[in-house]
Amino acid sequence: MSIATLRRATKESVSGLPREFWWLWTSTLVNRLGAFVATFMALYLTLDRGYSASYAGLVASLHGLGGVISSLGAGVMTDRLGRRPTLLVAQLSTAGSVALLGFMQHPVAIAAVAFLVGAASSASRPAVQAMMADIVPPEDRVRAFSLNYWAINLGFAISSAAAGFIAEYSYFAGFIGEAVMTLACAVLIFVKIPESRPAPVATTPGEATEAQVGLGTVLRDGRFMGVVGLSFLISLIFQQGYVGLPVAMGVDGFGSADFGIAVAVNGVMIVALQIPVTRYIEHRDPRRLLVVSALLAGYGFGLTAFAGSIAVYALTVCVWTLAEIVNAPTQTGLVVRLSPAQGRGRYQGVYTMSWSVAALIAPLMSGWVLDRFGAQWLWGACALLGTVAGLGYWLLMRGLPEGTVDAERTVPDPAGSDKAGSDKAGSDKAGTVAAPFGSGDGVGAGETGAAGGGAGRGTYADAPRRESAPESAGSVGT
Repeated sequence: MSIATLRRATKESVSGLPREFWWLWTSTLVNRLGAFVATFMALYLTLDRGYSASYAGLVASLHGLGGVISSLGAGVMTDRLGRRPTLLVAQLSTAGSVALLGFMQHPVAIAAVAFLVGAASSASRPAVQAMMADIVPPEDRVRAFSLNYWAINLGFAISSAAAGFIAEYSYFAGFIGEAVMTLACAVLIFVKIPESRPAPVATTPGEATEAQVGLGTVLRDGRFMGVVGLSFLISLIFQQGYVGLPVAMGVDGFGSADFGIAVAVNGVMIVALQIPVTRYIEHRDPRRLLVVSALLAGYGFGLTAFAGSIAVYALTVCVWTLAEIVNAPTQTGLVVRLSPAQGRGRYQGVYTMSWSVAALIAPLMSGWVLDRFGAQWLWGACALLGTVAGLGYWLLMRGLPEGTVDAERTVPDPAGSDKAGSDKAGSDKAGTVAAPFGSGDGVGAGETGAAGGGAGRGTYADAPRRESAPESAGSVGT
């Protein structure tokens, strides 16, 4: 491929997106560049402070629990107060709690503040996801989510290397540095990013109003909750790269440096391939993409059962990383497609919670399976989960409408059915969702974080953590 072709492809990948998106993208990158706590908390507690691995695991669980609790509350705030106020509160709270964590000495105080850090950092995710869906036209969302996910991983790759040098000098400096960078994100949001929450729309008699889009509405939305459940399964799979993989490699006689080499393939592939792969998939049927990505994730980890060398471990990482690259923007786009515009915050909050809950369960699940049955059973379970998720996506999405006519999503009824409208494509009227799946135009086709979709979280006690999907895509926060 010539330099001119690369330049043209890059220009096409980044052109046409709103200026507000790029400021939001920049805030994501700045935030991830400052990540320290999520990367080196385990080492800080075990090496610098002398606590046990069990205590470090408890702190990790409390951090995750904070995210579970705050996801729903932040989703409600995003819809009621607005995206921008929620982001500002979340970023300022994160900066303050991270700085406070660096001063804590007593183990109970450390655990309590870690819970606050988890709650504050997770609170920004529903607002970021909703704001991105607000400001980016439906036809560009797949690119936007992919670019944001790319920024998360680029920032993580750089911050992980920088954090290592900082930790050699002072862990405390790392806490303060992250607090300063997070504060810079808050300032950037305050100065450059306007509120994007759609204005309330007058309704006809009998039509659902904004006030009716409550958490109960989300929980009764059968199709959306199906996506949340499948997101949970995918998250459990991806998180094994940072929970089960290092433990299994250790049992096989490989050290932390070997694990670092193998898992580094994940970050390198995402930074190198996320944008070109997105260009390839953005106009393809998202139903097939989600099914294929689920199978690649499950069987990518399943292949780890046959790994006996660093090269084979790295090869398995390549397989499930490709699944991550495809799944993250596609699943995020599906969530936006199924979310009424006036209820995006609540919908994103419930979706984000699926990753947070998985972050709590994955370490327990992998530890129990590894201790009771061994690594072979863990990787077999991943293959099974991937198969179930793939089948679930196929069943869930086969009933979605096909065609080329744009459809609008309004507040779902208790049975989970959708109401259709006929306004113009890309309208952000309350409850709007653009072109239906299978239209062939890729509109809105594009998680984590993690995220997310994305690679999931490990525990502080096991390995460094990286945001995923749905932490992952669109995530601003540690």
